[in-house]
Amino acid sequence: MTRIDHDSPATILLIDDHPLLRRGVAQLLELEDDLHLAGEAGEPEVGIRLADELDPDMILLDLNMPGLDGIATLKELREQGYAGRIVMFTVSDHEEDVVAALRSGADGYLLKDMDPDEMVRQLRQAALGRMVISESLTTLLAEALRSQRNQPAAPDIHSLTQREREILRELAAGLSNKLIARKLDITEGTVKVHVKHLLKKLNLRSRVEAAVWAVQEGVDK
Repeated sequence: MTRIDHDSPATILLIDDHPLLRRGVAQLLELEDDLHLAGEAGEPEVGIRLADELDPDMILLDLNMPGLDGIATLKELREQGYAGRIVMFTVSDHEEDVVAALRSGADGYLLKDMDPDEMVRQLRQAALGRMVISESLTTLLAEALRSQRNQPAAPDIHSLTQREREILRELAAGLSNKLIARKLDITEGTVKVHVKHLLKKLNLRSRVEAAVWAVQEGVDK
């Protein structure tokens, strides 16, 4: 579920095959009162098991690992019923990796070379239910979407209803379905239906694509 409880620390599970990286993240989170490393795993299979046992608020997931890679691990976690936030944490800034992760259901994509303070800030945003993406990747995502405009069915804002436009603006702000429902005073189920419809109308495959497109088009204003 999307975390909205501010009274207890957000629990995080780290899945990464580099021990030194795991130690660094652990030391970083030890300094924060509102973020808690609940567990860590060097192997994807172990991470999937821990996700079931610990049910953390968020999973920080490496993309490139031996055996089961990050995308396959992400899909397996969702198939196993994990409903928390999943944020990819990787060195790869390749367009195909970013797009594949977000289309597979990731709630964010952060690069490992980011400043520690910025990483903590982004993790806090993710814990609050917001989409998080390293700033350096926003232009890359915009270009990936722009390449779709040569296709017959390019996104068209005029195809949306007023309510769908309102929800699109909130997607562009990075809000989760639960937070959008609260802000617009409608049910989360209603938000999900609207998101499904607007993605179909815009010929986009994920809420992240819709959010990036909306920002580029100024729909979020």
